Amino acid sequence: MFVYTVKSSKLKLIVLILLVAAAVIATIYVSGNDTPAAQDGAISLKAGNEQERLAFFSQFGWDVDEEPIEVAEIIIPSEFDEVYGKYNEIQTKQNLDLSLYCGKRAKRWTYAVKNYPGYEAKPNYIQANILVYEGMVIGGDICSIEINGFMHGFDFPESRESLTETQTTETVSAVETAAAA
Repeated sequence: MFVYTVKSSKLKLIVLILLVAAAVIATIYVSGNDTPAAQDGAISLKAGNEQERLAFFSQFGWDVDEEPIEVAEIIIPSEFDEVYGKYNEIQTKQNLDLSLYCGKRAKRWTYAVKNYPGYEAKPNYIQANILVYEGMVIGGDICSIEINGFMHGFDFPESRESLTETQTTETVSAVETAAAA
């Protein structure tokens, strides 16, 4: 028979090491691998509840209605066609990437924007969309619902004239067609 004795100080040390190891493993497990695709840590992408979604928009200077116009479940396509390719270009310019979520179900939250430059007197002409996956923003846009509308990322424009050609009706029409499909 083999007997090994351990002093209480060694036992305490072993228990302490095991507790620290368990804490490290738990932290790694909880953080997971499904983090949003944003590269910039300065912007909070949390959108698990109404307060977090409204706070997300306010980070960019947007004032949106508290109640969403629409909440829809969407599926990010497994392969992007030309429309989703263009839409993902908008996302990559704001350090997001929908290609990391191909085939995943997400929710699209649409809000009326109240403070878009030049549209303050035209309620509901400008909408803000966010795509949310597991409580985090993975994409979205600010768009006009006018016939000659526009679409761009979350950055607050200095004026309506500051929009570029790539943010014109063609992009809006293509993305709205894809969203309706």
